[in-house]
Amino acid sequence: MTDDHFHITYQINRITRNSQGNKASVPYSEGAVKLPGTELQTGKWVRANVTNMVAEFFRLPRETLAIVVRVQDSKNRINLVVPHPSSESNIAVMPYIELSLRDNSHKRTRRMIGMDCTENSKEVRCCRYPLSVNFEEFGWDWIIAPKQYDANYCSGECPYSFLQKYPHTHLVHLAAPQGSGGPCCAPRKMSSISMLYFDHDLNIIYGTLPGMVVESCGCS
Repeated sequence: MTDDHFHITYQINRITRNSQGNKASVPYSEGAVKLPGTELQTGKWVRANVTNMVAEFFRLPRETLAIVVRVQDSKNRINLVVPHPSSESNIAVMPYIELSLRDNSHKRTRRMIGMDCTENSKEVRCCRYPLSVNFEEFGWDWIIAPKQYDANYCSGECPYSFLQKYPHTHLVHLAAPQGSGGPCCAPRKMSSISMLYFDHDLNIIYGTLPGMVVESCGCS
C-alpha cells in the first residue's frame, strides 16, 4: 500500500544583525505537515505561533530585519511558500501575521477606570463592557481571520453629573422633559479592525473595517 501523503517541513527564521553588523539568520521554530495528495495543487494553510518573535520586534524593532519561512519536502527539495509577492495573483497565498494587541498601561485616571466595567460589576452608570464576537458562531465561514475579536458595548444610566459630553442634551431635557428622552449611554470613540476574508468570487481580500470596536463610552 503506497502512502499518498507528502511530508512537508517548515522552518521560521528571524533575520537580525550580529555583533559585527552583518545579517544573521536565527532559527525560531519549525514543524511538519502531512499534505494529502488531493491538496498538493491547492496547498494548505499552516498556523505557527510567533508570539515571542513579534514581542521581541516591538521591544527592539531595529534588531529584527525580516522573518523568513523555509519549506521543504521529504527529499529536502525547497518549496516556495509564494512565488513572488509582486504578482497580484500571489497576494491571496502570502504568509501573514495575525496580531491581537492589549493595552497594559496602568496610567489611567480614576474617571477612565470607572468607564470600563465587567459583567460582575455593580456600577450602574454608563460603562464600557467586554463583548467577544465569534464569527464562526454566526456561520460566517467566509471570514479567514480573525475568527473572533473584542467588540465591546456600552450600557448604563446617565445621571446629569456624569460624563456630560453634550451639555445641550441635558439642558434640553431639563427645559422639556416630556419631549426628550434624556442622555443615553453610547459609544464615544470607535476603532477599526483588519480582516482577511473571501469575496463572492472566492478571492482572498485584506481590508480594514471602521467602527467595529468600542474604545470608550459616554453619555450623549
